[in-house]
Amino acid sequence: MGVKVKLISGRTVAQGQNLDNKLSDEYFNAVAFCELNAADMAKIGVSPGENVKVSTKYGEVVVKAKQGAGNPEGIAFIPMGPWANAVVSGDTKGAGMPQYKGIDAEIEKTEEQVLQIRELMRQYMR
Repeated sequence: MGVKVKLISGRTVAQGQNLDNKLSDEYFNAVAFCELNAADMAKIGVSPGENVKVSTKYGEVVVKAKQGAGNPEGIAFIPMGPWANAVVSGDTKGAGMPQYKGIDAEIEKTEEQVLQIRELMRQYMR
């Protein structure tokens, strides 16, 4: 059983510092996670570093769970990047930028693996 949240995305310092090498472990570690409030993590029985599946009406993706002390309960954050893009709408409504805020999502613990960027791209190119 998962927890229902509002998903947001945005830039982070670590994500920005690693934009030039998206195939690196540093980039993977900077963006392939979902930050959750401790109470939301407890609801789904997940600890920091364990895998979670984030599902929206646009898609699903597996990322690492990360505890965020500043996250309000019911809000989840994934840094901008391929893993966030997997669960947002591609419709930019003419703005050239997808909607990265307030997306209804469900998050659950999973044994599925977090895909590296090449595997993630192959999956979504089908």
